[in-house]
Amino acid sequence: MFRFDNPQYLYLLIAIPLLAVLYYYGRYRRSRNIRRYGDPTLLRQLMIDVSLWRPQVKVWLLLGALAALILAAARPQFGTKIDTTERNGIEAIIAMDVSNSMLATDVRPSRLDKSKMLVSNMVDEMTNDKVGMIVYAGEAFVQLPITNDYVSAKMFLDGIDPSMIRVQGTDIATAINLGVKSFTQRKDVSRAIFLITDGEDNEGGAVEAAKEAAKKGIHVYVLGVGSPEGAHVPIPGTTHHFIDEQGNPIVSRLSEEMCRQIAKAGDGAYIYVDNSSSAQKELSRYVDKLAKAKLESQVYSEFDEQFQGFIILALLLLIADACLLERKNHILKNFHLFSK
Repeated sequence: MFRFDNPQYLYLLIAIPLLAVLYYYGRYRRSRNIRRYGDPTLLRQLMIDVSLWRPQVKVWLLLGALAALILAAARPQFGTKIDTTERNGIEAIIAMDVSNSMLATDVRPSRLDKSKMLVSNMVDEMTNDKVGMIVYAGEAFVQLPITNDYVSAKMFLDGIDPSMIRVQGTDIATAINLGVKSFTQRKDVSRAIFLITDGEDNEGGAVEAAKEAAKKGIHVYVLGVGSPEGAHVPIPGTTHHFIDEQGNPIVSRLSEEMCRQIAKAGDGAYIYVDNSSSAQKELSRYVDKLAKAKLESQVYSEFDEQFQGFIILALLLLIADACLLERKNHILKNFHLFSK
């Protein structure tokens, strides 16, 4: 495939025929003036050193050089150039609990907002890593496929909200199993699931799912958000709280023991998230400890520049113009290259 990266410069090519017209108009007027002095054939015999064709050749050499420079400025590109780049980093899947209990405010401004701030700072520190996002409650789905597009990652992170999932509850096992399936097929890269939860596992099976992930070389780190004392769960958009069947406000408590069990089974670590900045420091430390391996090389295509050939052509034409004299060369006159 052929294209010009700066096609607007091609409009300058219009000047080539205009300059040619002006040149030949000037020659016409000159010939007309010469005819006023006498017979052109006789005058030509008197001016034996004057060449009829050399000036025209020199003009076309200059016009050709100008056209070549214009084409070079338009940056002609042809075909594709395949490059591969090897990058070092990890693959991380963020599994975010978006059940209603994450709206509790025992961690300010809320468990969910605190978690989003942690992940946002984590993404800010990434350079050569890949990240994906899963949201879960009573069910789980991929919010963002694994990527190194950190701008998109933060955009999707901002949009996470409990209203994304209608089925409430907390099914941690489903989130872990989905996370395992969300990595690339590379085996020589460090992979980790960062599970963010308040530890309330309504469905069970989370420890077993973490063990299966560890068998596949995937570390499961658990960020426990909340407090053991717990807090009431607010109803979004109101000043009221969720209540149980007896009409009592529901208290959501962080189950640290469950978090530790999942992290241990997943060959990871448990990080307690409270109102301090200690969780952020621990998270950064564990991410840094993950072995850095070569991620899959990114293959991308781009057009290969071809302007160099036009510049070389322009230089050759200019050199030829400089070497060619307008008058006949007596040394080469017997060759009759530019005269009849």
